[in-house]
Amino acid sequence: MKLAGFFLSVAGFFLTVSALVLLPTLGLRSAFVFCGFLVECAGLGMVMRTHIASIRANLGREGRGLLR
Repeated sequence: MKLAGFFLSVAGFFLTVSALVLLPTLGLRSAFVFCGFLVECAGLGMVMRTHIASIRANLGREGRGLLR
């Protein structure tokens, strides 16, 4: 799941860059840049969610309750 999040972040970045290069009008560019930003945020959210879940699972095994 963490790897898929990283791929989403990279895909959002390339979507943003390609929109800036290929689209002719400002309205289309801004719409695609916004969509690319949302894809990047979704990817980073997925990475953070799986990372925090793995930290909680490891702390639970060690008996420390730092993240509740």
